[in-house]
Amino acid sequence: MGALSEQVVERSMALGIPLSVHVDLTMRCNERCVHCYRVIEDRGELTTAEVKALLADLARAGTLYLTFSGGEIFLRPDLFELIAEAKRLRFDLRLKTNALLVTAARAARLRELGVRQVDISIYSADPAVHDGVTRIPGSLERSLAAIGWLRAAGLSVKLNCPLMRSNVDGYREVRALAERLGAACGIDPMITARNDGDASPVRLRIGRADLRRVLTDPVLSPEPPPVEVPATRPDLDDVACGAGHNACYVSAYGDVMPCVALPIACGNVREQPFAEIWSAAPRMREVRAIRVRDLHTCAGCAASTFCMRCPGQALVEDGDLRGPSSAACEHALARAELAGVSVVPASFGRRSPAPR
Repeated sequence: MGALSEQVVERSMALGIPLSVHVDLTMRCNERCVHCYRVIEDRGELTTAEVKALLADLARAGTLYLTFSGGEIFLRPDLFELIAEAKRLRFDLRLKTNALLVTAARAARLRELGVRQVDISIYSADPAVHDGVTRIPGSLERSLAAIGWLRAAGLSVKLNCPLMRSNVDGYREVRALAERLGAACGIDPMITARNDGDASPVRLRIGRADLRRVLTDPVLSPEPPPVEVPATRPDLDDVACGAGHNACYVSAYGDVMPCVALPIACGNVREQPFAEIWSAAPRMREVRAIRVRDLHTCAGCAASTFCMRCPGQALVEDGDLRGPSSAACEHALARAELAGVSVVPASFGRRSPAPR
């Protein structure tokens, strides 16, 4: 991130501007991924007019970075109409898609409209492994063809690879594939529970040994600098997460939440203006008021230097918005070992550890 971008982010935090908003256009999908955390509800999704009204509200609120995701966004017949409206309002727009429905003509249209980046989930360079995750035969071949069309049209593409037990041995090949395609690549070892509390996807997470292997792989993680662990946390008065401060999520049904990973419905844009929910909703204010010192276990944890705690994971997996996330504890321990520092997270050992 450049200096100017950092200043914009810091300013948005200070002023409480929803700089970055993630909007799901639909929960419907043409893949059936084994690890998916989304939940389809028996409610009508936002209409074209409702999404356009939301975009106008976001523009007035100061949003700059906008993400359209799902579900599968290309299942919306009005997708290009919504993209055109987002660009008319001058959002910096990123799309998340499995790309199964992308064609050469659609790729060219995305370029004409000025989409900044298209993120595509690729789970393996091996069709059997990738298609085993999506449960759609031929899905890897179709996604790769789409990436070729997108790159030929001049669009920036990023391959996202969530790591699971079934694909952890192939992440290097995914990275090499991205390089051949001229795309960026993100490797993420975090698999989350479903937003309705169903923890079954968690069983797909890689074990501690594989996590250490990934974190110590020089291809992904250069050798970390020496780390000095302070006796006490110096950030007790800092916000615990940017969710609800300069970023938020709007579901396909209109619910406004602090983050896509933090399923606390603070209001619905069908019932209240977005700006009113953002600034005054009690649940949004509750999340926004949390400081590091309010995290009853994490505030005194010796592994905090290495921790990337997610309040959404803490809530969904462990039932406590102000408590530790067992997944974050696993990752903090692995990062500490990578840095050669012997620490024990405050919550480690109190919950069932990840499978080895």
